[in-house]
Amino acid sequence: MNLSNKSVLVTGGAGFIGSHLVDKLIPEKLSNLVVVDNFFLGKESNLEEAKRNRPDLKVYNLDASNYGAMKNIVRQEGIQVIFNLAVVPLPASLEKPRWTYEQNVNITLCLCELARERYFDTLIHFSSSEALGTCQYAPMDENHPLNPTTPYGASKAATDVLVLSYVNTFNIDASIIRPFNNYGPRQNEGSYAGLIPLTIKRILSGEPPVIYGDGEQTRDYIYVTETADAAVELYNHQDTRGKVVNIASGDEISVNKLVKLISQYMGSGRDIIYESERPADVRRFIASIKLARDLINFRPKVSLEDGTKLTIEWYKKGGLSLT
Repeated sequence: MNLSNKSVLVTGGAGFIGSHLVDKLIPEKLSNLVVVDNFFLGKESNLEEAKRNRPDLKVYNLDASNYGAMKNIVRQEGIQVIFNLAVVPLPASLEKPRWTYEQNVNITLCLCELARERYFDTLIHFSSSEALGTCQYAPMDENHPLNPTTPYGASKAATDVLVLSYVNTFNIDASIIRPFNNYGPRQNEGSYAGLIPLTIKRILSGEPPVIYGDGEQTRDYIYVTETADAAVELYNHQDTRGKVVNIASGDEISVNKLVKLISQYMGSGRDIIYESERPADVRRFIASIKLARDLINFRPKVSLEDGTKLTIEWYKKGGLSLT
Protein backbone atom coordinates (compact mmCIF):
# COMPACT_ATOMS: atom_id res chain seq x y z
CA MET A 1 0.00 0.00 0.00
CA ASN A 2 1.04 3.61 -0.46
CA LEU A 3 -0.51 7.06 -0.23
CA SER A 4 -0.01 8.08 -3.85
CA ASN A 5 -3.15 9.73 -5.26
CA LYS A 6 -4.96 9.44 -1.92
CA SER A 7 -6.97 12.22 -0.28
CA VAL A 8 -5.58 12.54 3.25
CA LEU A 9 -6.71 14.45 6.36
CA VAL A 10 -4.54 15.17 9.40
CA THR A 11 -6.33 16.18 12.59
CA GLY A 12 -4.09 18.29 14.81
CA GLY A 13 -2.02 18.98 11.71
CA ALA A 14 -0.88 22.43 12.85
CA GLY A 15 0.58 21.01 16.05
CA PHE A 16 4.08 19.82 16.87
CA ILE A 17 4.02 16.24 15.57
CA GLY A 18 1.11 16.89 13.23
CA SER A 19 2.92 19.58 11.23
CA HIS A 20 5.95 17.34 10.78
CA LEU A 21 3.64 14.60 9.53
CA VAL A 22 2.11 17.07 7.06
CA ASP A 23 5.63 17.85 5.79
CA LYS A 24 6.32 14.13 5.43
CA LEU A 25 3.08 13.57 3.50
CA ILE A 26 3.78 16.19 0.83
CA PRO A 27 6.35 14.11 -1.12
CA GLU A 28 3.91 11.17 -1.12
CA LYS A 29 2.12 12.65 -4.17
CA LEU A 30 -1.31 12.83 -2.58
CA SER A 31 -4.29 13.93 -4.62
CA ASN A 32 -5.46 16.11 -1.71
CA LEU A 33 -4.06 17.13 1.68
CA VAL A 34 -6.28 18.60 4.40
CA VAL A 35 -5.56 19.77 7.97
CA VAL A 36 -8.15 20.12 10.74
CA ASP A 37 -6.94 21.97 13.84
CA ASN A 38 -8.68 24.14 16.43
CA PHE A 39 -5.37 25.91 17.20
CA PHE A 40 -5.55 25.21 20.92
CA LEU A 41 -1.82 24.51 20.69
CA GLY A 42 -1.34 24.39 16.93
CA LYS A 43 0.24 27.35 15.14
CA GLU A 44 -0.18 28.72 11.63
CA SER A 45 3.60 29.16 11.53
CA ASN A 46 4.07 25.39 11.88
CA LEU A 47 2.53 24.99 8.43
CA GLU A 48 4.47 27.70 6.61
CA GLU A 49 6.90 25.26 5.01
CA ALA A 50 4.07 22.91 4.07
CA LYS A 51 2.14 25.73 2.39
CA ARG A 52 5.21 26.75 0.40
CA ASN A 53 5.70 23.18 -0.78
CA ARG A 54 2.00 22.50 -1.34
CA PRO A 55 0.07 25.73 -2.01
CA ASP A 56 -3.22 23.83 -2.29
CA LEU A 57 -3.00 22.59 1.31
CA LYS A 58 -6.39 23.16 2.94
CA VAL A 59 -6.61 24.12 6.61
CA TYR A 60 -9.89 24.06 8.55
CA ASN A 61 -10.06 25.76 11.95
CA LEU A 62 -12.37 23.27 13.58
CA ASP A 63 -12.95 21.08 16.63
CA ALA A 64 -12.34 17.52 15.40
CA SER A 65 -14.92 16.15 17.86
CA ASN A 66 -17.69 17.92 15.91
CA TYR A 67 -19.25 14.96 14.09
CA GLY A 68 -21.40 16.97 11.69
CA ALA A 69 -18.62 19.30 10.63
CA MET A 70 -16.11 16.47 10.28
CA LYS A 71 -18.56 14.44 8.23
CA ASN A 72 -19.06 17.37 5.88
CA ILE A 73 -15.31 17.87 5.41
CA VAL A 74 -14.64 14.17 4.84
CA ARG A 75 -17.38 14.01 2.20
CA GLN A 76 -16.57 17.35 0.58
CA GLU A 77 -12.84 16.61 0.32
CA GLY A 78 -13.24 12.95 -0.64
CA ILE A 79 -11.06 11.89 2.28
CA GLN A 80 -9.75 8.31 2.19
CA VAL A 81 -7.18 8.29 5.00
CA ILE A 82 -7.18 10.10 8.35
CA PHE A 83 -4.19 10.48 10.65
CA ASN A 84 -5.59 11.42 14.06
CA LEU A 85 -3.27 13.62 16.12
CA ALA A 86 -5.82 16.06 17.56
CA VAL A 87 -5.41 16.04 21.33
CA VAL A 88 -5.66 18.07 24.50
CA PRO A 89 -2.24 17.60 26.17
CA LEU A 90 -1.28 16.10 29.50
CA PRO A 91 -0.70 19.32 31.51
CA ALA A 92 -4.21 20.52 30.64
CA SER A 93 -5.62 17.42 32.31
CA LEU A 94 -4.14 18.54 35.63
CA GLU A 95 -6.21 21.73 35.40
CA LYS A 96 -9.27 20.64 33.40
CA PRO A 97 -9.45 16.86 33.77
CA ARG A 98 -13.05 16.34 32.66
CA TRP A 99 -12.73 18.53 29.58
CA THR A 100 -9.43 16.91 28.56
CA TYR A 101 -10.78 13.39 28.92
CA GLU A 102 -14.07 14.07 27.16
CA GLN A 103 -12.47 16.01 24.32
CA ASN A 104 -9.84 13.36 23.55
CA VAL A 105 -12.34 10.52 23.67
CA ASN A 106 -14.95 12.39 21.62
CA ILE A 107 -12.47 13.23 18.86
CA THR A 108 -11.62 9.56 18.47
CA LEU A 109 -15.23 8.46 18.77
CA CYS A 110 -16.19 10.87 15.99
CA LEU A 111 -13.57 9.40 13.65
CA CYS A 112 -14.41 5.82 14.56
CA GLU A 113 -18.06 6.49 13.75
CA LEU A 114 -17.16 8.00 10.39
CA ALA A 115 -15.00 4.96 9.67
CA ARG A 116 -17.80 2.60 10.75
CA GLU A 117 -20.18 4.38 8.39
CA ARG A 118 -17.53 4.02 5.63
CA TYR A 119 -17.11 7.72 4.98
CA PHE A 120 -13.36 7.10 4.71
CA ASP A 121 -11.16 4.03 4.36
CA THR A 122 -8.31 4.00 6.90
CA LEU A 123 -7.62 5.51 10.31
CA ILE A 124 -4.10 5.85 11.70
CA HIS A 125 -4.65 6.80 15.33
CA PHE A 126 -1.97 8.36 17.53
CA SER A 127 -1.73 6.92 21.03
CA SER A 128 0.71 7.96 23.76
CA SER A 129 3.11 6.20 26.11
CA GLU A 130 1.15 7.91 28.89
CA ALA A 131 -1.56 5.29 28.33
CA LEU A 132 0.83 2.77 29.87
CA GLY A 133 1.76 4.64 33.01
CA THR A 134 5.08 3.94 34.70
CA CYS A 135 7.13 0.94 33.64
CA GLN A 136 6.03 -2.36 35.25
CA TYR A 137 8.61 -4.36 33.28
CA ALA A 138 11.38 -3.29 30.93
CA PRO A 139 11.39 -2.76 28.07
CA MET A 140 7.70 -1.88 27.72
CA ASP A 141 6.23 -3.76 24.78
CA GLU A 142 2.76 -3.46 23.25
CA ASN A 143 1.40 -6.01 25.75
CA HIS A 144 2.39 -3.85 28.71
CA PRO A 145 -0.67 -3.21 30.91
CA LEU A 146 -2.54 0.04 30.42
CA ASN A 147 -2.03 1.79 33.75
CA PRO A 148 -2.36 5.55 33.16
CA THR A 149 -1.64 7.89 36.07
CA THR A 150 -3.30 11.09 34.79
CA PRO A 151 -6.67 11.95 33.21
CA TYR A 152 -4.78 12.60 29.98
CA GLY A 153 -3.21 9.14 30.12
CA ALA A 154 -6.62 7.67 30.87
CA SER A 155 -8.09 9.42 27.82
CA LYS A 156 -5.35 7.99 25.59
CA ALA A 157 -5.81 4.50 27.00
CA ALA A 158 -9.54 4.82 26.44
CA THR A 159 -9.12 5.94 22.84
CA ASP A 160 -6.80 3.03 22.08
CA VAL A 161 -9.34 0.56 23.43
CA LEU A 162 -12.08 2.40 21.55
CA VAL A 163 -10.30 2.14 18.19
CA LEU A 164 -9.56 -1.55 18.69
CA SER A 165 -13.19 -2.18 19.67
CA TYR A 166 -14.32 -0.67 16.36
CA VAL A 167 -11.77 -2.82 14.52
CA ASN A 168 -13.10 -5.96 16.19
CA THR A 169 -16.81 -5.11 16.10
CA PHE A 170 -17.19 -3.16 12.87
CA ASN A 171 -14.08 -4.21 10.95
CA ILE A 172 -12.82 -0.68 10.42
CA ASP A 173 -9.37 -0.42 8.84
CA ALA A 174 -7.19 1.10 11.56
CA SER A 175 -3.70 1.02 13.06
CA ILE A 176 -2.48 2.63 16.27
CA ILE A 177 0.92 4.26 16.58
CA ARG A 178 2.14 4.71 20.16
CA PRO A 179 4.94 7.31 20.24
CA PHE A 180 6.95 7.72 23.40
CA ASN A 181 8.55 11.11 24.24
CA ASN A 182 8.81 13.19 21.08
CA TYR A 183 11.08 16.22 20.81
CA GLY A 184 12.38 18.50 18.11
CA PRO A 185 11.62 21.77 16.28
CA ARG A 186 8.15 23.33 16.73
CA GLN A 187 7.46 21.68 20.09
CA ASN A 188 5.33 24.06 22.12
CA GLU A 189 7.40 26.23 24.47
CA GLY A 190 4.57 28.30 25.95
CA SER A 191 1.54 27.00 27.81
CA TYR A 192 1.82 23.25 28.50
CA ALA A 193 5.43 23.23 27.32
CA GLY A 194 7.55 20.07 27.26
CA LEU A 195 10.77 19.66 29.22
CA ILE A 196 13.18 20.21 26.34
CA PRO A 197 11.80 23.47 24.87
CA LEU A 198 11.10 24.83 28.35
CA THR A 199 14.69 24.15 29.44
CA ILE A 200 16.04 25.73 26.25
CA LYS A 201 13.82 28.78 26.76
CA ARG A 202 14.93 29.24 30.35
CA ILE A 203 18.62 29.02 29.45
CA LEU A 204 18.24 31.42 26.50
CA SER A 205 16.49 33.85 28.86
CA GLY A 206 19.38 33.66 31.32
CA GLU A 207 17.40 31.68 33.85
CA PRO A 208 18.45 28.44 35.57
CA PRO A 209 16.90 25.17 34.36
CA VAL A 210 14.16 23.67 36.54
CA ILE A 211 13.44 20.02 37.31
CA TYR A 212 10.29 18.83 39.05
CA GLY A 213 10.98 16.03 41.54
CA ASP A 214 14.38 14.43 42.00
CA GLY A 215 15.15 14.20 38.29
CA GLU A 216 15.72 10.46 38.36
CA GLN A 217 12.51 9.78 36.46
CA THR A 218 13.37 8.44 33.00
CA ARG A 219 11.99 9.01 29.52
CA ASP A 220 12.43 7.39 26.10
CA TYR A 221 12.94 10.23 23.60
CA ILE A 222 12.39 9.98 19.85
CA TYR A 223 13.09 12.76 17.33
CA VAL A 224 9.84 14.02 15.85
CA THR A 225 10.61 13.41 12.16
CA GLU A 226 11.16 9.74 12.92
CA THR A 227 7.65 9.50 14.36
CA ALA A 228 6.26 11.17 11.24
CA ASP A 229 8.14 8.69 9.03
CA ALA A 230 6.84 5.79 11.10
CA ALA A 231 3.23 6.96 10.81
CA VAL A 232 3.41 6.85 7.03
CA GLU A 233 5.01 3.41 7.15
CA LEU A 234 2.23 2.18 9.42
CA TYR A 235 -0.24 3.12 6.74
CA ASN A 236 1.87 1.46 4.06
CA HIS A 237 2.00 -1.90 5.87
CA GLN A 238 -1.35 -3.66 6.00
CA ASP A 239 -0.11 -6.09 8.66
CA THR A 240 -0.17 -3.24 11.20
CA ARG A 241 -3.97 -3.12 11.05
CA GLY A 242 -5.68 -3.82 14.34
CA LYS A 243 -2.37 -3.47 16.19
CA VAL A 244 -0.70 -0.97 18.50
CA VAL A 245 2.93 -0.26 17.54
CA ASN A 246 5.46 1.48 19.80
CA ILE A 247 7.64 4.16 18.24
CA ALA A 248 10.58 5.16 20.43
CA SER A 249 14.36 4.99 20.64
CA GLY A 250 14.41 1.96 22.92
CA ASP A 251 16.76 3.84 25.27
CA GLU A 252 15.99 5.66 28.49
CA ILE A 253 17.58 8.77 29.95
CA SER A 254 16.96 10.42 33.29
CA VAL A 255 15.62 13.95 33.40
CA ASN A 256 18.76 14.93 35.33
CA LYS A 257 21.04 13.70 32.55
CA LEU A 258 18.92 15.27 29.83
CA VAL A 259 18.82 18.71 31.45
CA LYS A 260 22.57 18.57 32.08
CA LEU A 261 23.11 17.61 28.43
CA ILE A 262 21.10 20.60 27.23
CA SER A 263 22.92 22.90 29.67
CA GLN A 264 26.27 21.60 28.42
CA TYR A 265 25.40 22.13 24.75
CA MET A 266 24.13 25.65 25.48
CA GLY A 267 27.07 26.61 27.68
CA SER A 268 24.95 27.25 30.75
CA GLY A 269 26.73 27.21 34.07
CA ARG A 270 23.60 27.84 36.15
CA ASP A 271 22.73 25.34 38.86
CA ILE A 272 19.55 23.35 38.37
CA ILE A 273 16.61 24.34 40.55
CA TYR A 274 14.56 21.45 41.94
CA GLU A 275 10.87 21.99 42.61
CA SER A 276 8.07 19.78 43.90
CA GLU A 277 7.21 16.70 41.87
CA ARG A 278 4.31 17.13 39.45
CA PRO A 279 1.12 15.20 40.27
CA ALA A 280 1.07 11.59 39.06
CA ASP A 281 4.36 11.96 37.17
CA VAL A 282 5.43 8.74 35.46
CA ARG A 283 8.58 7.35 37.05
CA ARG A 284 10.05 5.29 34.23
CA PHE A 285 9.63 4.91 30.46
CA ILE A 286 11.62 2.59 28.21
CA ALA A 287 10.03 1.05 25.14
CA SER A 288 10.50 -2.15 23.23
CA ILE A 289 10.55 -1.34 19.50
CA LYS A 290 10.85 -4.94 18.32
CA LEU A 291 7.36 -4.98 16.80
CA ALA A 292 8.07 -1.77 14.86
CA ARG A 293 11.29 -3.31 13.54
CA ASP A 294 9.46 -6.46 12.52
CA LEU A 295 6.45 -4.79 10.90
CA ILE A 296 7.79 -1.59 9.33
CA ASN A 297 11.59 -2.04 9.58
CA PHE A 298 11.74 0.87 12.03
CA ARG A 299 15.24 1.81 13.16
CA PRO A 300 15.84 5.21 14.77
CA LYS A 301 18.50 7.19 12.92
CA VAL A 302 18.77 10.41 14.96
CA SER A 303 20.65 10.05 18.24
CA LEU A 304 19.49 12.00 21.29
CA GLU A 305 22.72 13.98 21.19
CA ASP A 306 22.33 14.98 17.55
CA GLY A 307 18.61 15.58 17.89
CA THR A 308 19.11 17.79 20.92
CA LYS A 309 21.67 19.90 19.08
CA LEU A 310 19.35 20.26 16.09
CA THR A 311 16.51 21.28 18.40
CA ILE A 312 18.59 23.85 20.27
CA GLU A 313 19.75 25.39 16.99
CA TRP A 314 16.19 25.65 15.70
CA TYR A 315 15.01 27.50 18.79
CA LYS A 316 18.06 29.74 18.81
CA LYS A 317 17.41 30.74 15.19
CA GLY A 318 14.03 32.20 16.00
CA GLY A 319 11.78 29.28 16.73
CA LEU A 320 11.31 30.44 20.30
CA SER A 321 9.44 33.34 21.83
CA LEU A 322 11.19 34.60 24.95
CA THR A 323 8.19 36.64 26.09
